[in-house]
Amino acid sequence: MITQALFRALDKKAIWLVAIMLLAAIAVPASNLLLPSGHPLRLPNYAVPLFGKYLTYAMLALALDLVWGYCGILSLGHGAFFAIGGYAMGMYLMRQIGTRGVYANPVLPDFMVFLNWKELPWYWLGMDNFWFAMLMVIVVPGLLAFVFGFLAFRSRVTGVYLSIITQAMTYALLLAFFRNDMGFGGNNGLTDFKDILGAPVQATTTRAALFAASAIALALAVLACSVIVNSKLGKVMVAVRDAESRTRFLGYRVEYVKLFAFVVSAIIAGIAGALYVPQVGIINPSEFEPANSIEVVIWTAVGGRGTIVGPIIGGILVNVGKSYFTGAFPEYWLFALGALFVVTTLFLPKGIVGLIGQYRAATTRREQHAPTPKQIEAGTDPQPNPAE
Repeated sequence: MITQALFRALDKKAIWLVAIMLLAAIAVPASNLLLPSGHPLRLPNYAVPLFGKYLTYAMLALALDLVWGYCGILSLGHGAFFAIGGYAMGMYLMRQIGTRGVYANPVLPDFMVFLNWKELPWYWLGMDNFWFAMLMVIVVPGLLAFVFGFLAFRSRVTGVYLSIITQAMTYALLLAFFRNDMGFGGNNGLTDFKDILGAPVQATTTRAALFAASAIALALAVLACSVIVNSKLGKVMVAVRDAESRTRFLGYRVEYVKLFAFVVSAIIAGIAGALYVPQVGIINPSEFEPANSIEVVIWTAVGGRGTIVGPIIGGILVNVGKSYFTGAFPEYWLFALGALFVVTTLFLPKGIVGLIGQYRAATTRREQHAPTPKQIEAGTDPQPNPAE
């Protein structure tokens, strides 16, 4: 009964996407670990964490789409929630180094020893436990989003003003995390990770497991977002996006609807950041840069906001293009990204998914209006013009 209710709450695209993600969670690690070197279908070792990074970006784009595409909240600060989740994971990984660091301190990370810290800060306590660190991955971004959203939505800050203050929040966190006395590694951030759950981070089996975890997490995020947007709450979110004042006049507490979507979106972004860090091997304050959050907006727009599939497609395709351009033409990447956003805004306002939908709708109309073989044989017009 629960399964039937779940399937009714999902659209077909979401079901197919979940199936693809679960298949990738099996196929990609199997291709890397089971096939021999030189096999045409074997993925090289470097490709597994690279693809895993793309999936975390797709998850971040999906998180933004939940608030922008369905609730009308253009957040230019979602990179902050992504980075906070990444720092929570990085703190756990740093605590796992122990005496294997440069200064061989069993408690303090190397950067704290270098800066003459005498004891571990209170907010680092408990981060040596995986379950506690994962709890912080969810709680800290969610709590930040709750406090920020409660104050902003209660004050009825909307539109470009809300976008500006989300960007200001991200920039403030960037400046804070750059400080050495914050206890997060300053400009260098957190790196030189050794183990995760007792397994070497750089091992091929660990990287394969992290990719599988990223694919499964993205599938679960798709399920959660699809259930939300296809529920009655999702319909209210769309109403808030399209006519906020009218929705408030009908008696809905618009600020609570926005706050719920904002907190859930921040939690998804935080989980994406936590999966990102062990696969790239570093987290530093540059992840808070406002430009990163603006890039997420571009991914979502290119794929198609207001859809579940679109942000994932946009997040993966744009970052694949970024990997190519920054290697082949590094000086032109920002120009290409800006041109892509302009073209999308002017000619593809509904993104790639919207373009595919328009093409399918046009094809269906042509098929419906096409004459049948009997009509062609009889020489009749299926849609005769009305008599003048």
